[in-house]
Parts: sequence; structure tokens; C-alpha cells
Amino acid sequence: MLEMRPDCERCGADLPAEAPGAFICSIECTYCAPCADALDELCPNCGGELLDRPTRARRHHAAYPPSTVRRHKA
Repeated sequence: MLEMRPDCERCGADLPAEAPGAFICSIECTYCAPCADALDELCPNCGGELLDRPTRARRHHAAYPPSTVRRHKA
């Protein structure tokens, strides 16, 4: 099950689990579309490819809650 992190690790933009626009690598480092573009779709943490993160329908949030732990470090 994907963790569905709530923010971009680079700029801190909100990335709701039910909305498109998030990009992740295989270890779930998470970035917004503008940051993924700026990073040339390569994760700066692990060097992995950044791909579109699937969305999670809001009706599944109770059974499979998205993470609330923010990863952006100002």
C-alpha cells in the first residue's frame, strides 16, 4: 500500500492523495509536477525515476488513510 505522502519534499506544496499531480520514485520520495520537471524526473535522494503517483479515492481514506507526516524541510 502506498504511503501517499501529503507534500512535495522539495518545495512543500500540498499533494492530496485524491488529487493528480504528484510524482514518486520506487521508495516513495514524493514531488509536485513542477519540481519533478525541474529535477528532470530523477529522484535526488536515490537516483530513481519519478513517475505519476496514482490517486486514492476519498472513499478509501478511512480504511487506507494517507500519511499526515510532512517531509519538506525548509
